[in-house]
Amino acid sequence: MSTDELSRWRHDHAFSAGNDAAERSTWLVMWITAAMMVVEITAGWWFNSMALLADGWHMSSHAVAIGLSAMAYATARRYAQDPRFAFGTWKIEILGGFASAIFLLGVAAVMLVSSVERIIEPQPIRYQEAIVIAVLGLAVNVACASILGRARHRGHDHGHGHHQDLNLKSAYLHVLADAATSILAILALAGGWFYGWSWLDPLMGIVGAVLISVWARGLLVDTGNVLLDREMDHPVVDEIRAAVEAGADAGDARITDLHVWRVGRNAYACAMTVVTRDAELTPDMVRARLAEHSEIVHSTIEIHCSRDGRPER
Repeated sequence: MSTDELSRWRHDHAFSAGNDAAERSTWLVMWITAAMMVVEITAGWWFNSMALLADGWHMSSHAVAIGLSAMAYATARRYAQDPRFAFGTWKIEILGGFASAIFLLGVAAVMLVSSVERIIEPQPIRYQEAIVIAVLGLAVNVACASILGRARHRGHDHGHGHHQDLNLKSAYLHVLADAATSILAILALAGGWFYGWSWLDPLMGIVGAVLISVWARGLLVDTGNVLLDREMDHPVVDEIRAAVEAGADAGDARITDLHVWRVGRNAYACAMTVVTRDAELTPDMVRARLAEHSEIVHSTIEIHCSRDGRPER
């Protein structure tokens, strides 16, 4: 890929009509989530509901994460043509997700400690008022999921069906996870209200903390893999080897050194050393073999012709 082609790729992947719709929807959902977060935390404290507090704090983590997603879109658009970003600003989204996961672990720890304290020293809960707030929170989650769902469909309409917008998907999953936590809060409050199971409220707080921790761990692993360029076990690596080394015209070409890393949504760059007995093999010919894999957007290729007629390993 030439410098001009790389520049065009960077711009096209940093901002598009689909991204514009996604950015607007993400900002809207972030503000709605933040407003509901304040309502739930205040109500949980006022009505002494640990489940409601857990749902509110969980929602706060999603408000931060969704806000980071919106900022990633804005930053990508602003610096789309900045040459200092060799492959665009996509990894800002990943860095934001990593920070969000750390924040989630902190929230889960606070929820866990507070829930255990409520089990040891139970406090009266105003169930009727608290359950109304929890139901309202669930309704807000459903509305936000609908907004982001429409944005995802618009992204497909603008040609992103085969290159999933991971940033928008992350925000969407945040909303769905928050809806699940709202359901836990409603179940806990209903159990306490109708059956007197006051222990169910802090128990659901603990369950919520565990769920958040599991989700945060998964996010840490996924974002950490990208930030540390841990891609050599990805199927695309085998696809690159097969494209370069296979075929009657391969000239016994063998890849002796290969490095692959992710640079965007379903987009990879690679650097390789190829040993061959074909003296006419050129880097452009190797790129032609790689062309069938559209996810490989940039390649650096070094070719060595073996002297004894056999490729070196």
